[in-house]
Amino acid sequence: MFCYQCEQAANGGCSKIGVCGKKPEVAALQDLLVYGLKGIAFWANEARKAGKKDAEIDRFMIEGLFTTVTNVDFDAEAIAKILRKSGTILTKAKNLAGSVSGAIPQAAQWQPAADTAGLIQQGEAHGVKSEAIDPDVQSMQDTLVYGMKGYAAYADHALILGAENDEIYAFTHKALAATLDKSLGLMDFVTLAMECGRINLVTMELLNKAHTDAYGHPVPTPVQLGTKAGKAILVTGHDLKMLEELLNQTEGKGINIYTHGEMLPAHGYPGLKKYAHLAGNFGGAWQDQAKEFVNFPGAIIFNTNCIQRPADSYKDRLFTWGLVQWPDVKHVDGWDFSAVINKALECDGFPDAPGKEILTGFGHNAVLGVADKVIDAVKAGQIKHFFLIGGCDGAKSGRNYYTEFAEKAPKDTVILTLACGKYRFNKLDFGDIGGIPRLLDVGQCNDAYSAIQIAVALAGAFKCDVNDLPLSMILSWYEQKAVAILLTLLHLGIKNIKLGPTLPAFITPNVLNFLVENFNIGPITTAEQDLKQILG
Repeated sequence: MFCYQCEQAANGGCSKIGVCGKKPEVAALQDLLVYGLKGIAFWANEARKAGKKDAEIDRFMIEGLFTTVTNVDFDAEAIAKILRKSGTILTKAKNLAGSVSGAIPQAAQWQPAADTAGLIQQGEAHGVKSEAIDPDVQSMQDTLVYGMKGYAAYADHALILGAENDEIYAFTHKALAATLDKSLGLMDFVTLAMECGRINLVTMELLNKAHTDAYGHPVPTPVQLGTKAGKAILVTGHDLKMLEELLNQTEGKGINIYTHGEMLPAHGYPGLKKYAHLAGNFGGAWQDQAKEFVNFPGAIIFNTNCIQRPADSYKDRLFTWGLVQWPDVKHVDGWDFSAVINKALECDGFPDAPGKEILTGFGHNAVLGVADKVIDAVKAGQIKHFFLIGGCDGAKSGRNYYTEFAEKAPKDTVILTLACGKYRFNKLDFGDIGGIPRLLDVGQCNDAYSAIQIAVALAGAFKCDVNDLPLSMILSWYEQKAVAILLTLLHLGIKNIKLGPTLPAFITPNVLNFLVENFNIGPITTAEQDLKQILG
């Protein structure tokens, strides 16, 4: 195996077993799925040139890409099932396209092997890297594909809420098909990567609208970190619709629902916070689940990526849902959560133990609602600078930088944060500036859309470019959604981004030089040095 799509990739790429826990056979199956999706994309793109499209093909592409995102599906048999379906989808796309001119790529003629062992063997022949491709072209192709995997996650969440955008599907087919075109060069893939950033913005906007149409705009909300007496279920992941369904099915049953990880922002939505048994938030970011879940006396369910190898001490209380799967962990198909509820009722539950409260719910609607106060505070010199400190958290060393940066940011600065990187500092007390909290939790990683809207609105108010604002972006990355968001920021022309804790292994020196020369993107150093450089 070889995999370098996440920040924690060992020695430039995991080659024996994934740091995430992915086994070689799963890596091979995921590589084969991406290969198969490229073949489907070739035919679907040709069909679209003739004005023909198919909803099943479009949606399969999104689900297939999301399945290969880090920490989603570790179950070889589950991926093999998807691969067998991909053969049917490829035939359907080929029939939809009809006859085409020119050479047909091998991926467009692929069909899955009859059994899982055969699929693994096929996957081993279609790994991530190829010596036949120029390393810089390979780098940009991988950046493009990883960005697409990232927005596929957001598109899947939106689709679950009934929202989709054909522009996303059209680009997915076009871009994946382009990776099979040997006539394309480096700048062609740079252009596609920038367009991927635009499509991710479209996708995040779609998901934002789906969330707010369903649950209202987030409002600043205190979230309890302690516990309420009663049985308990912990929900971790990103999907709000699944949380809503669980809240409906547990109402009146004496079961309290707790959020974990990227589910924390759910407390800010009026349509979800109305449930009295949405009790609080338990634990921190995804990488601490093994040491935290053992202390959760109830059922636990994953509704999207971030799962890691479960410990035996809580495995019997663990469930997965949606595209997330782990071998020998109970999977919930559909919307009936009775098995999860019954397990929670069997467990001890929590005593009443109130704790600290933290704030969430500072989406763009809430922040722009007090924009006049923010602008006045800037003009009066009370707010000197804004920092967006956000992104993925992870277990790899070096991430204490983000805690130190937040702690050492001057008292006359405001910190915007989003995604699970916030857990590095969101329990600290930063105080306020004239009633404006210094720490504003914008939401999940997809709520980078809200952060962008805030930045654009501030630039409009001060009649300047976003890059001229007293705003600095200090980003942490781990998996492919962070890649998609970075491409969005580059598409928007945002410069001077600091990225860490390490730069992506799939970025070659030449590609890095391109990013430095055009966007002044650079690695983090130390909190002290970076603050000094930014603030002077």
